[in-house]
Amino acid sequence: MNPWKRKEVIGEATLYLGDCLEILPTLPKVDAVIADPPYGIDYVPQYGKRRMPDGSWRLPETQMRVIGDKLPFNPTPFFCFPQVMLWGANHFFSRLPDVGRLLVWDKRCGVIPERTQSDCEIAWHNRKGATRIFRHVWDGMLRDSECDVSRVHPTQKPIALMRWCIEQCNLTPGSIILDPYAGSFTVAVAAAQMGFPSISIEIEPRYFEIGIERIANAQRQEKLFDDRPPAPLQEDFPI
Repeated sequence: MNPWKRKEVIGEATLYLGDCLEILPTLPKVDAVIADPPYGIDYVPQYGKRRMPDGSWRLPETQMRVIGDKLPFNPTPFFCFPQVMLWGANHFFSRLPDVGRLLVWDKRCGVIPERTQSDCEIAWHNRKGATRIFRHVWDGMLRDSECDVSRVHPTQKPIALMRWCIEQCNLTPGSIILDPYAGSFTVAVAAAQMGFPSISIEIEPRYFEIGIERIANAQRQEKLFDDRPPAPLQEDFPI
């Protein structure tokens, strides 16, 4: 019996609905894991709550998964992969090996006033190297990209950031990228735009459906780009 509830293949993207820890042993060889896992922050935003009949406050359904993340994230099942990049690393530093480097996403870039949320987010990459910073404003309606796109997930990140993450891995053509906590499926969208095959796993059916739509759109856009006639070549002639 398959460990997943549903499987969809869209171009070079494979999507699984189910628990990633149950599905991982069944996957083919994967070259890189790039993920924004749930890491137990028990995040409760100060907006969007609803007053219930008993007087208590309840969050919209889209926030409930984040609220439920009270258990510490265990990164060890992913250490066996050749490359691993996990966001939210500052929340589980004690569980990470000593090797590796940090990647920082500066999402306010000094132009957004300080707020209760962090100015940046941190990822751990299991490769040796210098710490790198990606500066890209992404704060509410103030964004350097995707300005006309609504968020579909409470922890959604910009496609530009995930493209940068893939570039940091220096992968060879045809390398397979795995996102075991797909959420908004931004890693898979970035992979499709860059021509890499991907595997995405998501446990929530509503996000799985959103992922199908986002990846299908990304694949169509990539095909349109590939089908464009080649640009005319410009040659320099000696005068």
